[in-house]
Amino acid sequence: MALEIIESCVNCYACEPLCPNEAIYQASPHFLIDPDKCTECLGDYDDAQCSSICPIEGAIVDELGVALNLPGSLTGISSEMLAKYQAAVEATYQAALEAKSG
Repeated sequence: MALEIIESCVNCYACEPLCPNEAIYQASPHFLIDPDKCTECLGDYDDAQCSSICPIEGAIVDELGVALNLPGSLTGISSEMLAKYQAAVEATYQAALEAKSG
């Protein structure tokens, strides 16, 4: 078992000092978790410490690729609302491109 930090990580350094196994390390372009050291905090804490402090939704995933801080879990924005907003932004962007080329 091991967690993984993915590309949405912004290198805020919040998680690194909390890891009881010193499994998190700075790398480029973002922090990484050493799978040989990560225990997902089992036996030490009820929740993985890295995900409990991480301010970026979806930046830390389990071995199946499931985000520990799901989109909307920190902001309170539902996935449906986020999808509508993203669609509106994309439509506005496409309209601007069409206006510029036409």
